[in-house]
Amino acid sequence: MTEAAAAQDLLDRRADLELIRTVVLVAGERALTERDAGLKVWSKSGGSPVTNADLAVDQLLREALLSARPDYGWLSEETADSADRLEARRIFVVDPIDGTVAYMKNKPWWCIPIAVVEDGRPVAAVIHAPALNETFEAVLGGGARLNGRPITASDTETLDDASVLADARLMEGPHWPEPWPVMRLEKRNALAYRMALVAAGAFDAAIALSPKWDWDVCAGALIAEEAGALVSDHHGRPWRFNRADPRQASLVCSAPALHSLILKRCASIPLGL
Repeated sequence: MTEAAAAQDLLDRRADLELIRTVVLVAGERALTERDAGLKVWSKSGGSPVTNADLAVDQLLREALLSARPDYGWLSEETADSADRLEARRIFVVDPIDGTVAYMKNKPWWCIPIAVVEDGRPVAAVIHAPALNETFEAVLGGGARLNGRPITASDTETLDDASVLADARLMEGPHWPEPWPVMRLEKRNALAYRMALVAAGAFDAAIALSPKWDWDVCAGALIAEEAGALVSDHHGRPWRFNRADPRQASLVCSAPALHSLILKRCASIPLGL
């Protein structure tokens, strides 16, 4: 790539970040308004809940983003997938409401994650948590921020007493060859928000050993990595996006010194994909 082309790509990514930041704030207000007006809730195939607000926010995002970038592809939890996105150099990856159960129950731990993926990797991303007034963002090579202020992952070096976002039943189960040390385990509904909290240093790691959809983790991957965290599946394989199967095998997002320690303990657990 020529120097001029690289400079243009950087300008494009910054423009994309400004676009998705502007649109996600509007989408957050729409989600709050829809909930205040009363939600209609039903179950999707597989049993997970969906609301009229999920669909309304999805439509708002799709119309606003694709009208501004008509040549970009689209991948969203609430839009039927199309193979057309595989031919696009850049695509939007969106979850209209990540953490729908928390959203329905008026809990604060839900968010709207949006990423722009270019040639298989996220290059601009925003995670907006409207109920908490928190907006995380990053552009490739430009660091990560929360409400405009730079953030960095924690410098924790040991798993003992680490603060970890993971299911206690998973971490304390009998299937581990070596028990985990005592850690402070907590849960948050939205995967994207968990990764944002690791990026901000509020938690030392987030672990989930089952396959995860791209729309849940794509924005978080860029924000976490730009904050200095490490992200992979639990066998250490790096993620790549905009593939025919829009899933990652599992999630390990952690402070840099903890990543290899977590992978070592997870090595015996088979990959789900």
